[in-house]
Amino acid sequence: MFILKRQDVEIKSFQHPSKDQKIPILTYQGQTFRLLSVFSAVQEEEARALWRDLTDNRGKACVLLEEPERFSIWGKVRLEPTELQAATPSVSQLSPAFIQAGLLILQALYEDIEDLLGARQAHLFERDLAAAGSELQLPQADSSQAIQLLLRLDPLYGQLPTWQEADLNQLLKALYRIAKTYFGNAAFTGRALEALEELSTNNRILFMKWLSQSPNAEYWQ
Repeated sequence: MFILKRQDVEIKSFQHPSKDQKIPILTYQGQTFRLLSVFSAVQEEEARALWRDLTDNRGKACVLLEEPERFSIWGKVRLEPTELQAATPSVSQLSPAFIQAGLLILQALYEDIEDLLGARQAHLFERDLAAAGSELQLPQADSSQAIQLLLRLDPLYGQLPTWQEADLNQLLKALYRIAKTYFGNAAFTGRALEALEELSTNNRILFMKWLSQSPNAEYWQ
């Protein structure tokens, strides 16, 4: 339907009717769209292929939004004028590099537990994380199946979860709390952060700066 740039659109957040979470809503020329899928900058062809499939083959009204660090696909929805007016400006969508960092930390902790404590403890860690994700209603991290997908996902090239800043903060808090019960101390944080070496130097610096100013700064040092 449309291929747009960030400056062409307005993105606001809308309260989910039944969950305690915000839904990003894109507005363009009086039309509203809900986020369907997010791709990293290197996944341009995949993003365009899915967008064409949705629009040409499935008859969906979709927007492909091009940004410097990602591509995202948005599907058309209908909101009442009063609902749209109640929507609040959304904090910019979390940088894909930050989501990649969160996934690298998650996978490093799992691998550390499996290597040092064994497969059974790693499975229990996976179960505990799924329970925490369910309680916190973390998108795409709220069930055992979802956690397994995150553990198998390639953080640098796979399709990333559509997390916002609050989601990543909750995940990092849960990871610290749960991992500490397995290791007995906080020494694991340094080893987990070493996984960020897979990011580019610039992205790693940006993430660590964000982390140092986040509510989890005292835990992840």
